Amino acid sequence: QVHLVEAGGGLVQPGGSLRLSCTASGIIFSGWDMNWYRQAPGKQRELVAGISPGSITNYADSVKGRFTIARDNAKKTVFLQMNSLKPEDTAVYYCNARGVHITTLSYWGQGTQVTVSS
Repeated sequence: QVHLVEAGGGLVQPGGSLRLSCTASGIIFSGWDMNWYRQAPGKQRELVAGISPGSITNYADSVKGRFTIARDNAKKTVFLQMNSLKPEDTAVYYCNARGVHITTLSYWGQGTQVTVSS
């Protein structure tokens, strides 16, 4: 019914860039908070960036100034532009859609692997 599909992960050298995308179906995309989470080996899941229906954004301190989240409501897609990547950014990145009024209602993508290594 509701599907979130991520793309754009891969292997990149330190200092490089990647652009992740997440395309949604089954929801009225423009009315949902959209988020990117990541989980590195041996670490807890972390909120990386979020964007509201009104395009208010927030970022984890660890990625501020390097990552940018954006949404294209017409394409029902949220993006995460990742620049100046560090080995510490290595993780599985997950797209998340969360209801604005019922915040316990959320959906998750399958994840895309980002590996930053020389």
